Amino acid sequence: MALRLVLERRLHRVEEAATLLGVKRSTVYEQIRMGRLRTVRVGRRRLVPTEYIDEYVELLKTEAQEAA
Repeated sequence: MALRLVLERRLHRVEEAATLLGVKRSTVYEQIRMGRLRTVRVGRRRLVPTEYIDEYVELLKTEAQEAA
């Protein structure tokens, strides 16, 4: 049930984005620093909108196709 709530929300904490992507939290922060995964700031919190997670997945798919 908790995972369903995370999937329905439009803004995700970095830890939640890592869970959705199947990677470690440190990997998400690294991708954010590199500019490959965009975020928004709400006060002092850094959040990842669902559409930015989708964009990142598309980027990974494109890179995989180009490497093949």
